[in-house]
Amino acid sequence: MADRSAPVGVMDSGVGGLSVLAEIQRLLPNESLLYVGDCGHVPYGEKSADYIRQRCRRIAEFFQAQGAKAMVLACNTATVAAVGDLRELYPDWPLVGMEPAVKPAAAATRSGVVGVLATTGTLQSAKFAALLDRFANDVQVVTQPCPGLVELIETGDLGSPQLRQLLLGYVQPLLAAGCDTLILGCTHYPFLRSLLAQMVPADVAIIDTGAAVARQLQRLLAARDLLAAGPARDAAFWTSGEPQALSNILPVLWHKSNVVQRFQL
Repeated sequence: MADRSAPVGVMDSGVGGLSVLAEIQRLLPNESLLYVGDCGHVPYGEKSADYIRQRCRRIAEFFQAQGAKAMVLACNTATVAAVGDLRELYPDWPLVGMEPAVKPAAAATRSGVVGVLATTGTLQSAKFAALLDRFANDVQVVTQPCPGLVELIETGDLGSPQLRQLLLGYVQPLLAAGCDTLILGCTHYPFLRSLLAQMVPADVAIIDTGAAVARQLQRLLAARDLLAAGPARDAAFWTSGEPQALSNILPVLWHKSNVVQRFQL
C-alpha cells in the first residue's frame, strides 16, 4: 500500500502540463507534486505513437523510482498513445489521462457546432474518433490542428504578433463555421485563454479539461484512501531539455521560481 504522503507524478511533452499541475494544486493543496516536462522531445503531436509510448514508459519508470503514488498524463497526445499501455504495465497504479472535452462541449453548445483546437496527433487518433462517436452524435464538430502553437508557448510566448497571427488563423475558420463552443484540446492552450477570449465573441464558450483531471485524480486517490493530509512539499521539476529554459519559463506559467533538474533520457 502506497504512503498517503507519497507524491503524485505529472508529465507532459513540455510545459503545457503546468496548466493541469495548477488545477491539481488548487483542488488538492495537501498533495506533493512531481513534474517532468519532456522538453527535449517536444512536440509530441507530430511523433509516432510508438515513440510517445517509449517516452511515457521511461517517465513512468522514473515516477515509480521516486515513489509516486499516482501518475497524471497531462498531455492529450501522450494519453492517446500511451495510457492504455501504461495501465497494462501498472494495473494497480492510479493513472489519469487527458481527453478533449467533447462531452461538456456538446452539452454547452447552442448553435450545435463545436470547434476543437488540438494537435495533429490528437485529432487523428482512434481515441478522439471514439469520443466523437460517443458524445457528439447530435452536434457538428469542426477540428483544427494547430502546428506551431506548442513550440511558441514552450518559449514563454503568450502574445507576440507571430503567435497572435498564428492563433487567429486557426480560430477564424471555426468561427466562420458557426462554432459557439471551443475545446482546448492540448494542455498548452489554456495559457492562451485570455488571448483567445480577445479573438472570439463574448458568448463563445472556451472549455478545457484541467479541472476535470484534478477531480478524477481526487476520486482515484480517495477510493484508495491515498489522499494526503499535508503539508505538501514544494513541487519538484525535471526536464529532458535545458533546465535553465524551464527555470526561465516557470515564473511566467507557474507563477513561482523553482529549481529544475535534468531528467536523463
